Amino acid sequence: MTKLTPFLMFQGEAEKAIQFYASVFKGAEIISMVKYGPELPAMEGKIANAVIAIHGQTFYCNDSVIKHEFTFTPSISMFIECDTEEELDEAFAKLAEKGLVLMPIDNYGFSKRFGWVQDAFGVSWQLNLN
Repeated sequence: MTKLTPFLMFQGEAEKAIQFYASVFKGAEIISMVKYGPELPAMEGKIANAVIAIHGQTFYCNDSVIKHEFTFTPSISMFIECDTEEELDEAFAKLAEKGLVLMPIDNYGFSKRFGWVQDAFGVSWQLNLN
């Protein structure tokens, strides 16, 4: 093994999610984005595979060809170390919009400023002040 990379599988909203994450996290970079073509008419224009980097961490993303009953769960989450309170507050507010606050930003003892949110796409994010 040479590398471990998170893989986020969506059901038709991958491009919207990727664009959203690129707007939430400063310095995020969409590295590549390949869409399904006419060979799969039901999926044409959806994301076959994409790569985004957030704070140096690469994520693979796609829109699943197969419809399924499962989605993301908060038991697996992205943990982000923020350098400033402003960075944490801004990211938390954007991720919480149309999402679900699991733990509001507060001092929980293990961190003087921490918040946990599930975004509108179902992906769970823990934000912690360094």
